[in-house]
Amino acid sequence: MRCLTCEGESRRFGRDRHGRQRFQCVVCGCTWTEPHADATDGRRVSADKMIFCLRLLLEDNSIRSAERLTGVNKETIIAAMVRAGENCRKFLAKKIRRISVYDVQADEIWGYVGCKEKHRHLNNLPDCYGDAYCFTAIERNTKLMLAWHLGKRSTEDTYEFAVKLRAATCGHFQLTTDGWRPYCTAIPEVFGDSVDFAQLVKEYGDNDGERQYSPPIVTGISIKIRSGEPNVANICTSHVERHNLTIRMQVRRLTRLTNAFSKRWENHEAAIALFFAFYNWCRPHMTLKTTPAVASGLTDHVWSVPELLANAGAA
Repeated sequence: MRCLTCEGESRRFGRDRHGRQRFQCVVCGCTWTEPHADATDGRRVSADKMIFCLRLLLEDNSIRSAERLTGVNKETIIAAMVRAGENCRKFLAKKIRRISVYDVQADEIWGYVGCKEKHRHLNNLPDCYGDAYCFTAIERNTKLMLAWHLGKRSTEDTYEFAVKLRAATCGHFQLTTDGWRPYCTAIPEVFGDSVDFAQLVKEYGDNDGERQYSPPIVTGISIKIRSGEPNVANICTSHVERHNLTIRMQVRRLTRLTNAFSKRWENHEAAIALFFAFYNWCRPHMTLKTTPAVASGLTDHVWSVPELLANAGAA
């Protein structure tokens, strides 16, 4: 075997603790270990096993349960998830651009990183801890996840989400959101007159002291037209709210009343990006009988997880 540095002759130089042959260059003295065929991204884990670990995370398994089921160290699983999630985030931003849509619904789903917002303030922790709201927008007919943004429930993050949604869509369409007040200024300012915008505001009643574990009772709704001429019959947020349930049922760190919360912001963001790419391209929707990407014309077949990771890595 030739030296990797000077291409000089080499000789055997013992073995490492895993039993792999080591070599030393007789010219420059450099040492190295023979390459092993089962390495994935520098890890001693096969590609199939690593994909299986990610597949477990996409089906509501926690990091530690995936570790127990596969025998792969949790740090290795987390590193693979963060890398795949970052690739998927870039892939979604590249592929979902200027999509022609008709009826869009937007909402926010709550989560937290490290601790809840009250304890973040008590302990004087930075913004990368505490409440983490994920803004989402789906197309009502194709169920395609158009845009998402992870941040605080603030005016600034609402504007950032609106900008991402504007980049993902094209043409004139109807948009329905909940009653979050910053939408009233962010949507008209970002979209102008290219959107028929309405808000559906729910009114909640008392829950007889059970609000801690049960959602409050909806006693009524009110519709507020903010811009354009939306079709009143289509003003609805039920589809995006049902999609929130799908997220909570399949992303373990967003499941309520568990201890499987995120400890780092980047891990939280990566897990969400990975799931949204999986949802759009790999997970057949029960209503559509295919994936949202196929229904939207972004691809002609249902992707496998290895195909998604390969395309995301090349994006």
